[in-house]
Amino acid sequence: MPVAEKKSEASKSFTPYEPAPGEEYMNEKQLAHFRQLLLDWKQDLMEEVDRTVRHLQEDANNYADPADRATQEEGFSLELRTRDRERKLLKKINETIDNIDDDDYGFCEACGVEIGIRRLEARPTATLCVDCKTLAELKEKQLGG
Repeated sequence: MPVAEKKSEASKSFTPYEPAPGEEYMNEKQLAHFRQLLLDWKQDLMEEVDRTVRHLQEDANNYADPADRATQEEGFSLELRTRDRERKLLKKINETIDNIDDDDYGFCEACGVEIGIRRLEARPTATLCVDCKTLAELKEKQLGG
């Protein structure tokens, strides 16, 4: 089943954080919420890596037909590229957990403002606020990068 069709256990059990009125931004409860969100995401990715390894080991057939062999190799190549992107994401998740541990999470690296709970729930590894991210993307587009 394609990755896009899978629903992870973590995403099924996700509950948005509801701050209490007047609650301080990035307090211990919020940091614990995001740490757990990241740990669940990391666990899902690690399970996906295990599934890929098993799949590559179990389904590696030496097809006589070149077209069948090419189809299988293309499928394996796509899976490996996906796992490589996920490996990079795992590194970013680990760095983000370190930032939480260092009490340096939830604030824009460029301007220092709050990134925001909803943005962080959508992308827990975000390091820029929406405005700074938009500016960075515009600069990248202008420079052709």
